[in-house]
Order: sequence, then C-alpha cells, then structure tokens
Amino acid sequence: MIYLIAGIVLILIISSFVSRRETGSVPEKTTPDGCCGAHDVCESETLLASSDKIVYYEDEELDNYAGVSKSSFTDDQIEEFREVLYSLKEEEVSSWLKSLQLRNITIPDIIKEEALMIVSERRYQNETA
Repeated sequence: MIYLIAGIVLILIISSFVSRRETGSVPEKTTPDGCCGAHDVCESETLLASSDKIVYYEDEELDNYAGVSKSSFTDDQIEEFREVLYSLKEEEVSSWLKSLQLRNITIPDIIKEEALMIVSERRYQNETA
C-alpha cells in the first residue's frame, strides 16, 4: 500500500514539474558563481565533487548491504533505506548518496528515484529563490 501511495506522489510531482516546464513557467537555468556552465548541474553540487570522506547519518545498519545487488532487496530492506532517506534534511541527501557510494552500498532503484527527486526539487527551489 505504501508503495502505491509513494508511486502516486512521485507521478504527481513529476507531472507537475513537466507541465510547468511545458507552459514555460519554469525559469531558465542560470549558471551559479564558480560554475563553467558546461554541465547541466554545477560540479560543486554533484556527487563527484563532494568529499571522499565517509559520513554516517545514523545509518550504520545499511553497511550490511555493501556489495548487494540493487535488484535483490526485499520490501523490508527497501523500507530501511526509505526510513533513513526521510529522516535526513534535504541538504544532506546528496552527501548521503555519496557516502553510500563510498561504502559500496547500491541502493534500490525506487529509493534512488525518491532521493534524486528531493535533490532536484531542492535545486529548483534554490534556482527560483
């Protein structure tokens, strides 16, 4: 049931964003200070540019999934990732993703999509502010 609700919310967010883009109400992207403008998202905000230091977000239990294929997670394991994701502050999500990557933890696709939506929405809000 929770997956159905999460899926509906995700679809509504995506469709809202797409409809705003199609009607022209989304402002043109501006290049942040210090960004060369050659990338869709400035490197200073990407996972690649963030520190190689592993940071834990009270998610040490996820280390049990290091090396596990993203397609082999059970629903309960996916919920563990979701609980951590939604306990984070918006500005922590991209660093959390980088930390998981450094810890060799591949996250389930649905959680990755949700996390990237949070990051995208935050960037959009920063651009329009």
